[in-house]
Amino acid sequence: MVKHQPLQVYERQLCLSCITGIYGCRWKRYQRSHDDTTKWELLWSVILLFTFCLLLVWFYFWWEAHNDYNEFNWFLYNRSGEWSDGTVPILATTAAGFTYVAFLMVLALCHVALGQQLNLHWLHKIGVAAALLTTTVGVISVNQTWGEEWDVVPISLQATGPFLHIGALAAVTALSWIVAGQVARSEKTMFQVVVVLLYLSLLLGLYMAPLCITSPCIMDPSTLKQRPDVIGHRGAPMLAPENTLWSFQKALQMNVTGFEADVSISVDGVPFLMHDDTLRRTTDVEKVFPDRRMEDASSFNWTDLQQLSAGRWFLKEDPFWMVRTLSPREKELIANQSVCSLEQLLKLASYHNSTVVFRLRRPPPTHPCYHSWINDTLQAVLQSGVPQGLVMWTPDEYRAQVRRRAPGLIQTSARKDSPQGLQQHGVSRLLLRYNQASTQEIRNFSQSNVNLTLYTINEPWLYSVLWCSGVSSVSSEASHILRKVPYPIWLMRPDEYCLMWVSMDLISFAVVIGIFIFQKYRMSGMRSYNPEQIMLSAAVTRSSRDLNVMKEKLIFSEVGNGVGGADELYEDNGYDYYANHGIGP
Repeated sequence: MVKHQPLQVYERQLCLSCITGIYGCRWKRYQRSHDDTTKWELLWSVILLFTFCLLLVWFYFWWEAHNDYNEFNWFLYNRSGEWSDGTVPILATTAAGFTYVAFLMVLALCHVALGQQLNLHWLHKIGVAAALLTTTVGVISVNQTWGEEWDVVPISLQATGPFLHIGALAAVTALSWIVAGQVARSEKTMFQVVVVLLYLSLLLGLYMAPLCITSPCIMDPSTLKQRPDVIGHRGAPMLAPENTLWSFQKALQMNVTGFEADVSISVDGVPFLMHDDTLRRTTDVEKVFPDRRMEDASSFNWTDLQQLSAGRWFLKEDPFWMVRTLSPREKELIANQSVCSLEQLLKLASYHNSTVVFRLRRPPPTHPCYHSWINDTLQAVLQSGVPQGLVMWTPDEYRAQVRRRAPGLIQTSARKDSPQGLQQHGVSRLLLRYNQASTQEIRNFSQSNVNLTLYTINEPWLYSVLWCSGVSSVSSEASHILRKVPYPIWLMRPDEYCLMWVSMDLISFAVVIGIFIFQKYRMSGMRSYNPEQIMLSAAVTRSSRDLNVMKEKLIFSEVGNGVGGADELYEDNGYDYYANHGIGP
């Protein structure tokens, strides 16, 4: 005799299968569980969350450090001796790691929302551990080699803080759906209280976060000062080889008001423009003087320096990925560039009525001009015929002597000091890296009539922040980019920002309350929500449904046989099943 039994048939949950399958390789229904997550898996969830937060900070750091990529590459060059764009592999691995870990975080949140047990697959655990290890090593390496660059994070928050706050508030508000679901689903009062308190503390912290957000761009637009002057840092090094005449001419085309250069002194006393200690990076010295490629740049005489090309390296290395935009004529001009003397730069500046600020490097002790380097440089300035009011003199050595011989020079210091200390030494201008002066210090210098020039400013957001702070001028490698910034990127009145802050908090609070109420109503009567809703099939189904999904199967059990052919039948059709086999008399 044959006994017919209806089976429990489960609706297909493709989305759930993908979520649990990708996260923990649990593709089958019987592999999933609604039990509490084990302590071991909770630990891995914490590690995943920490890795995500660390990668988020690391990614943000490198995103904002774009202003100083050239500086970072120069640091690498000093260590390795080879020029390369070291930011490319860092950005690629950071973006890949952040995307991977963020995807796992989304899957983990989906598990929590659906009431599924967290069970991260061992391959993902290896991936998360690798991401955490490499990011930690990266952070330590940056601290040791480029520690001052971390200052870009608080500075950038002056430009991005208000908008990051809105994004964080939106994310935490959306998280209330999961939190409310967990609270409504749980039967443990203590768990509910702890979760609600933690979430409300986080929400309250975000609501009050604007009290800690400060930005010079939150100001009355009527008090905004005039646009800061842009000085070409080594000319326009993104468009032409640095410290060459063509580079400074390109900078003039970008409407710069002055030039900044680095000056060394040749063995025969000629000041020339060179940033590095050696000539390897920016000339073809390895080809012309292969035996002298590691010698100090100041050990060459001016005749030898004139034999070198200062432009072919730019076409070969393409340090700023700009060579493809150059015309054939520009490439020819660049290839023919030679080492530029200070006198040539001063004559160009005099012709265009542009200011010049240069930092002078003292030659080694064995150099013939070791003791006369100040006099040699000052003599070159006076012989060039440039008006003294266009030259910003930065060396602190023998400043009183220089002032007596050339009283018209603009006395400038590259060392930070108080406005009173600068005025006591007769210094009217200050040249600093942008992270060495806060917004309040910039305003103090301005009120004391000390003109402040900050370097190196390449990004519009940084230029906007400094503009709102009241800086008088900036030195930039990207004058062609800053040229397109006629006004700060954003400017907001304090009352407008306060209105936006309060409005966002009220909207967020209303949405959170609504979600908690809805989840409580939705979960009422359902203490344990199973996303795989079990449906008991009827004994008879229409044949049209059988074409799309099997609603029931009959188990044919022969008396005394115990044949299990139904297993194979269901496996072939891709369905999981549960059945109680009964044998009739």
